[in-house]
Amino acid sequence: MKYSHLKIAIFGNIFQTKKNQYVTAILKKLQSLDVHISVEEQFALFLRDKLGIDLAQTEIFSNCELCDADAAISIGGDGTFLGTASMIGTRGIPILGVNTGRLGFLADVSPNAIDESLEALCQGDYVVENRKALAVLKNGELSNFYPYALNEVAVLKHDNSSLIEISTYVNGHFLTNYLADGLIVATPTGSTGYSLSVGGPILVPQSGTFCIAPIAPHSLSVRPVVVRDDVEIRLEVCSRTKNFLLACDGQSESLPHSTIISIHRAPHTINVVKIKHKHFFETLRDKLMWGADQRN
Repeated sequence: MKYSHLKIAIFGNIFQTKKNQYVTAILKKLQSLDVHISVEEQFALFLRDKLGIDLAQTEIFSNCELCDADAAISIGGDGTFLGTASMIGTRGIPILGVNTGRLGFLADVSPNAIDESLEALCQGDYVVENRKALAVLKNGELSNFYPYALNEVAVLKHDNSSLIEISTYVNGHFLTNYLADGLIVATPTGSTGYSLSVGGPILVPQSGTFCIAPIAPHSLSVRPVVVRDDVEIRLEVCSRTKNFLLACDGQSESLPHSTIISIHRAPHTINVVKIKHKHFFETLRDKLMWGADQRN
C-alpha cells in the first residue's frame, strides 16, 4: 500500500555517529511506502557530510515554523525527542521516537521494530498521548530562549557559586524559601528524568500535576511538593554571585538574579505517538528494571 499523501518530517541527534544503519533503514522503509520525506536541515547536513547518506529523494527544510508534516520521527534518545518537541513547538505534529540512545521513555521504539512501527505510523495504527508542557516567563514576558519545556524547568546555581535562595510562590501564596543548589519544576513527563534523580516522585502522565523538587537542599526537612497543573509558580532568586542559570529541558542561560521566573501550564500539548501502546506502569517496570511480574 502506498501513502504518498503522507508527509513525514525527520529529526535526529547529530552527535551519534553509529546510527547510520538505523537512519538508512528508516529512509528505505518510508521510501518503499512512497511517503513524502522531509529532513531537518542540521540533521540532513550531518547525515550527508558525516555519514555519507544519500538524501537525493528527500526534501530538506530549514525553517521549522513552516514544517507542515502529518507526523515527525525523532531518531536518538529522549534528549533528541525533547529537541524535536522544541522545534515543532505549538504546531501539534505527533512525534514518534526511535530509540538509539539509552533509557527511552519518550523515544521507545527499538531499532529492531522500525519496519512494523513505520507501517503502523503510516496506517494510523497508533495512540497519541497529549503531554502537558510548561510555559516560562521572565519578568512577565514569555522567554525568548526556550519558552516551553516538556520535561522540566530548573533554576540552578552557577557551578562555582554557593547555594542560592529561591523564594517560591504558588498562585501568589508563599510556599517557602529554598536554600539549595537549585529547584526543579517538572511535568509528569519529566518526573522520570532530572526530578527523579533528586528524589522527586513519579507522576502518572495524565495526573494533572506538576512537581516542585529542590536540588541538594540545605535542610533535610525540605521535600518535593506536588501541585495541580493549573497553578502559576513564581520563583524569585537571591544569589551571592548576582546571577543564576535557567534551564529548560536541559538548555540553559545565565540571568541576573533580579529576574523573576514565572511558570505555568503551556497552552498547547506535545503529542507523543505510541505504537503497540503499553500502560505507563508496564513502561516503568521495563525501563526502571523493577523485576519480573510476580502475579499468580
